[in-house]
Amino acid sequence: MPPLRAHWSVIEVGGHPCELHTPPDPLPGRAVIYLHGVRERWLQDMPALTALVEQHRLPVIAPRTGRSWWLDRIIPSFDRDITPERYVTETIRGEVARRFGVAPPGIALVGTSMGGQGALRIAYRHPVVFPVAAAIAPAIDFHQAMRQAGDRDDGEAYDTLWQLFGDVERARQDTAILHVHPLNWPRHQCFASDPDDLHWHDGAARLHSKLVALGIPHRALLEPRGGGHSVDYYDKVAGDVIHFVLDALDQESRRLA
Repeated sequence: MPPLRAHWSVIEVGGHPCELHTPPDPLPGRAVIYLHGVRERWLQDMPALTALVEQHRLPVIAPRTGRSWWLDRIIPSFDRDITPERYVTETIRGEVARRFGVAPPGIALVGTSMGGQGALRIAYRHPVVFPVAAAIAPAIDFHQAMRQAGDRDDGEAYDTLWQLFGDVERARQDTAILHVHPLNWPRHQCFASDPDDLHWHDGAARLHSKLVALGIPHRALLEPRGGGHSVDYYDKVAGDVIHFVLDALDQESRRLA
């Protein structure tokens, strides 16, 4: 991990490490859970996201779960008793409440790559708990990556998926797009994907088309920015994504129960 900046630390939550940003004057009633990508980069490895989190005084917990794909399945390499999804929705959410005094709907899910699809997928499955979700370069069609793994330089990144599903079609049934409910969805969702992202952009475009067809409000940043599937691209869209999150959390704070 990178050298720790001021107000950043690594803590243990439920037996697993988490990156933590604790601003000295936190934005009241708001917090972010950040879900990392398949390359397991730390949030502090992403200059623009880190700077924006600090600038806007956002409390953040970023759990570390390995190549878990943030699924609701037991992954022994992560934990034999709790799924990655439940770890986020129960354990990490509880830690956000205990540490920062923030509860839904004031918690946003934000993720990149594997974590981007995780943020969307978890929000689709728990829209009341997480009404705000944002994804940068979401790796939505992970079943396609399983199929192509033998021809990809990062093919080993999908070993967990093969171990869990054993079948491409079974994996497809658990992707984020298949968890979109036409009548029950997160009130605020944003995702960004660059057309140069050869392996993952089609999934984001298909998700956009499905949400449009269902009349579900969302913001899709699909125009060319350059960078493809890289930290360079993450940096280019970070401002748009974090400002979306801040605006969405502001709207939620004014919403009557």
